[in-house]
Amino acid sequence: MQLSIKTNFPEVERQLKQLQQGVAVQATARALNSTVAQAKTAMSREIRAEFVLPAAKVNDALRINRARASAGEFAMMASLESPKKRGRSLNLANFQARQTAKGVTFKVSRSGARKLIPGSFLINNGKTVMIRVGNKRLPIKALQTIDVAQMFNTKRINAKVVQVINDRFQTIFEREAKYYTDRFNARGAA
Repeated sequence: MQLSIKTNFPEVERQLKQLQQGVAVQATARALNSTVAQAKTAMSREIRAEFVLPAAKVNDALRINRARASAGEFAMMASLESPKKRGRSLNLANFQARQTAKGVTFKVSRSGARKLIPGSFLINNGKTVMIRVGNKRLPIKALQTIDVAQMFNTKRINAKVVQVINDRFQTIFEREAKYYTDRFNARGAA
């Protein structure tokens, strides 16, 4: 899953035309990277507000592809994504799983109630919830549920993160443009 936002920032475009080419490229790349880093934090916070999942698990699943600007070449695209790792969803053990006499209880959504899966059990020091398939001891299978990529793609969460990006990019760009303009002018004065 990948978050892609295509927005026209007319004020930023006007300011870009006033800057020297090198300064504009550097300022834009840095502004994009700062905005995407803040979007990652907002995405993690929004996911954890809705789902019962530790911050480390969410942050490990979110990846930033940074914009870069170097001599002669630049890529003006920064992205925040949650690639599926090995095409799997998360094991129920990640959602506050607790062993009871009847099975394992867990809670996926913060607003939802704890659920019980009768006959399930925890293994690997509480890292995996399993259940027997059939009446015999073996085979067993792992119990999986929604993963971070699916949480990332939730419309409610996406809308809030897009709003963060739209609210903050202008301010961040102005700060970075001022930094690079001051730096450029200081070199010219020396």
